Amino acid sequence: MLKPVKKRFDLNVAESSTPVNKQFELDKNITAVKGILVTSDKDDLLYYRGTQKIEINNEEIFPEQYESKLLMSGINVSPKQRYYDVGSIQPGNGLVKISYTDKDDGRTEFEPYRVSLYLDCEMEDEK
Repeated sequence: MLKPVKKRFDLNVAESSTPVNKQFELDKNITAVKGILVTSDKDDLLYYRGTQKIEINNEEIFPEQYESKLLMSGINVSPKQRYYDVGSIQPGNGLVKISYTDKDDGRTEFEPYRVSLYLDCEMEDEK
């Protein structure tokens, strides 16, 4: 039986204009990735300054310099609709890669912050 599960992966942005590359491994019983959401402990920095590239199983889901604001969701959106729908991506090798870049935009001043990548997944129920 398949059940929904949310996975969270964090990366710390310590310097402006320096890419942060991280690789995460999904649980072996994840059968599909259905949605993606990006949040931060400093949403204004993520919204105005952030871009990323996201890969799952070596397949590019979002290209280099994809704007973070396009993967964020506000509180006025129903919790069940907050994730960017990516269909049903098979996890394959289970590797999720993100390359995040903070770039000065002139509207905000840099300070270190956390970026969180959330994945809406389907998991095989362990029995």
